Amino acid sequence: MRWLIGYEAQRKRMLARAPKGPLHDFLSVPFPLLYTPVDQIPILAVDFETTGLDAIQDKLLSVGCVELIQRQIKIGTSYHQIIQTQGSLKADNVTIHQITDDQKDQGKPLAEVVAALLKMLAGKVMLVHFARIERQFLQQACIELYGMAPVFPIIDTLVIAKKKLDKRDVAYDPSELRLSALRAKYQLPNHYAHNALNDAIATAELLLAQTSKKNEDLTLQQLIL
Repeated sequence: MRWLIGYEAQRKRMLARAPKGPLHDFLSVPFPLLYTPVDQIPILAVDFETTGLDAIQDKLLSVGCVELIQRQIKIGTSYHQIIQTQGSLKADNVTIHQITDDQKDQGKPLAEVVAALLKMLAGKVMLVHFARIERQFLQQACIELYGMAPVFPIIDTLVIAKKKLDKRDVAYDPSELRLSALRAKYQLPNHYAHNALNDAIATAELLLAQTSKKNEDLTLQQLIL
């Protein structure tokens, strides 16, 4: 319970210091309560494509997200946007995310994309697969744009899977925690990976599969990082 209070306390402290604008508006909305049942948690599944894994040295290339409300993926809420960044992309990086220099040069400014994402995130929990990327890159973007890194309530499908594997007390291959491997485990169809929106939808589908059986009493407290 102490760390729950910490989340809300951090939000309120940051709200008092946040500059007027998108970050202030995001922090103005309370986070969902930890005892919220899983099927009532307002969720935004989010995925980023980036130029690398270092949030300080590398850049956001694209953002994809979709709402998950009452255990339904709201495809009509889908958002996908390539971000305008400086410099040329490395060939091996382009091979992965399929975003070309021409496409990113025609993308929208970081400030506009982050503002749109924060608006969609207000009052919701962010759902990701491997939280370090989304959390660090979004916090770094907020530092660059607003001078501060906000706290984000996060559910991580990788962490949910890892906890289940750890309970078996049997060695396992870390590759079992990849999004594609976990989807296959739950007999979910293959998806076109390394597209931010596709991966966000794929993560939302995985969460539904992970929480589908005998979880009538499952709450946000049992899922949140």
